[in-house]
Amino acid sequence: MNDAAHLHAHLKGDAKHKHYRADRSLRILAWALGLTLGFAGVEVFAGFLSNSLALISDAGHMVTDAASLGLALLAQFIAKRPPSSRYSFGYGRAEALAAFVNGLAMLFVVGWIVFEAAHRFAAPQAVQGETVFIVAAIGLGVNLLVAWVLSKDRDSMNTRAAFIHVLGDMLGSVAALVAGAVIWYTGWMQIDPLLSVLVSLLILKSTIGILRESGHHLMEGVPLHIDYEQLGADLEAVDGVVSVHDLHVWDMSPGEPALIGHVEVPELQAWPKTLKAIRAMLLAKHGIDHVTLQAEVAGRQGRPHD
Repeated sequence: MNDAAHLHAHLKGDAKHKHYRADRSLRILAWALGLTLGFAGVEVFAGFLSNSLALISDAGHMVTDAASLGLALLAQFIAKRPPSSRYSFGYGRAEALAAFVNGLAMLFVVGWIVFEAAHRFAAPQAVQGETVFIVAAIGLGVNLLVAWVLSKDRDSMNTRAAFIHVLGDMLGSVAALVAGAVIWYTGWMQIDPLLSVLVSLLILKSTIGILRESGHHLMEGVPLHIDYEQLGADLEAVDGVVSVHDLHVWDMSPGEPALIGHVEVPELQAWPKTLKAIRAMLLAKHGIDHVTLQAEVAGRQGRPHD
């Protein structure tokens, strides 16, 4: 197979960023995965032993977190790979894909908890409050430690999705802690499904946010921090630009916007100077470094097609 490295090279005047994330540290996610997986088995066993839905939901979150952290770790490992002859933009979208899958997994967990809680409201079940309280307290400590580890890398969409999972676990542990205490001292069993539903609704809000952000990226939407119409107006305000059409802007990988388009100019001789001004404006006002524009002499092109 031919070596295509020179085809991916960025020469003088090209974009400064790379198409892969060599700066991503796998150690943060590896630590988080080890801590979560180590406690997940304990909490699953204790949840079924005590017959607590609040603790089972927290255990489910822990198991899901272990899977999501493993997926996030794999995605960041893939994202570190440089572009290839098959994937010329690199593998940065693996992070958004992992975040989207993690969000879908959380929707499944939330749905199961709410479904099970509805049954327990109708027919309350005996719960071992003391066991729930002790295990939930330990789980809360583990979640706090994992959240602290993940908070050291907030730039990655993928890591932030994993962080949302852990925040959900923290809420689940608090709910299980409260449920265990109430059942232990009062014997009121319905506090268990009640708090489970409350936590699920809180987690649902964060999960929808992650799904929206990662889905927008996977659909190659305009980066959320960029106003598409204002971008077009700024381009047409540059000296030497008559009009702009066929303009597209998207994120190649999270936080790395790219732009392509056609620019009509009075004459091609002044294009290098105009292009330099456009690049400077795009980087300063919109944070866009990866720019590919085609110059056309105004009036020589047909009516632009949609």
